[in-house]
Amino acid sequence: MTTERTVQPMPPGLRVPANRISRRAISYWTARAALGGAFVVLVEAAIAVAGGFSAAMGYLIACTFAAVAAHAVIMPRWRYRVHRWEVTDQALYTRSGWFSVHWQIAPISRIQTIDSHRSVGERIFGLANVTATTASAAGPVRIHGLDRELADMLLDQLAVATGQSAGDAT
Repeated sequence: MTTERTVQPMPPGLRVPANRISRRAISYWTARAALGGAFVVLVEAAIAVAGGFSAAMGYLIACTFAAVAAHAVIMPRWRYRVHRWEVTDQALYTRSGWFSVHWQIAPISRIQTIDSHRSVGERIFGLANVTATTASAAGPVRIHGLDRELADMLLDQLAVATGQSAGDAT
């Protein structure tokens, strides 16, 4: 007895979102990973100097440095390939992550608030984040790594779209 499986096409709501984030997000994530990793390596080096440097500690520092370098090179590019977003008349679609990929679809009629956040590092790289909050227990829908001007236009677009929606956002 053979069982034959057929692959059903994905419904229109579950397609890959059309838009990529800004390529500057790669540089920003690389800088963040490198600075955070450098801090860990420096702490290890300080402990090694204070406690008497040994071959084992040197090996640990070298391994940590290699892991930090690999993370700073691989993670930002991987995340950039995964992160996508799209706004249609019906919904806001996002996909994010790198090891664990997170998809979210928020109907425009359910969006309650829209805001933007720009950390110091993101401002240096000309980036911004947009967050659309719904009443869902899944939490807000976030788009990280947008070009600053695009984020501002997206905020306006979502404000207009949610204002025209017939839903009650609950």
